[in-house]
Order: sequence, then C-alpha cells, then structure tokens
Amino acid sequence: QVQLVESGGGLVQPGGSLKVSCVASGNIFNYTMAWYRQAPGKQRELVAIITSGRSTNYVDSVKGRFTISRDNAKDTVYLQMNSLKPADTAVYYCNKIPVWKPWGQGTQVTVSS
Repeated sequence: QVQLVESGGGLVQPGGSLKVSCVASGNIFNYTMAWYRQAPGKQRELVAIITSGRSTNYVDSVKGRFTISRDNAKDTVYLQMNSLKPADTAVYYCNKIPVWKPWGQGTQVTVSS
C-alpha cells in the first residue's frame, strides 16, 4: 500500500504564504493527485487537483491564491498557498483520485494573528 507523508504546515498570519508538500512511497506518475483539507467540525473537502498531464483545477474559495504542482521524479505534490485567510485553517492532506487508503497524517495549517 502507498504511504503519504504531508509536511510544511504551521502558523501563519493572515495574508501570509505557506508551501506544503506530500511525498508518496509509490509512483504517482499516472495518477491525478489532489490536496484536501478538513477544518474543525467540518467534512474533508477537495481543494485542488492536478492531472497526470498537469492540468489543474481549484475550489472557488482558493482560486487565484493556491497553486498545486507536482514533481513525478520525487513522487511529490506541492501546494503553494498565498494570501492566506483564517478560513483556510485546516489539516491539509494529499491523495490521488480515487483515493488510496489509509490517508496520511496530514499537516496542520493555522492562519491567525
């Protein structure tokens, strides 16, 4: 089974930037990869996707602020987050579509002054 390890989260002030990473233990080359997030008391939501052909799409709430990218040679997916808002506070997870199980542990992103 593939293991997913997310990292790079932290505490950032509103308007700040953060880049989170996700390393997979298996090859991601052929897969559509995605970043998800789960805020306290809410369901996990899909935030951004990147296809094997590097086409991207984003949930409306992050369009123009977040950028998803991938490095297939490193089996790594990134999420660059700019102009962060308190509403972006969540645990961020990566996975493919459809998902591998189990999920990784996620990385906590907290946006607060």
